[in-house]
Amino acid sequence: MRAVFWAFLGIRKKSGLQNDVATLSFIHIVIAGVLGALIFMGTLLLIVKLVVNHS
Repeated sequence: MRAVFWAFLGIRKKSGLQNDVATLSFIHIVIAGVLGALIFMGTLLLIVKLVVNHS
């Protein structure tokens, strides 16, 4: 999850990227990416609902 979080932010050292490539499998990256995207979308929807309900 940490590797995907840094990828979402776009901040990653080259040494960290090489370490992730050596230790993570493709399926783990895909699952973590989907989970991260769902959490991100859920957070955005929650913020929008809170702002719209307070108007």
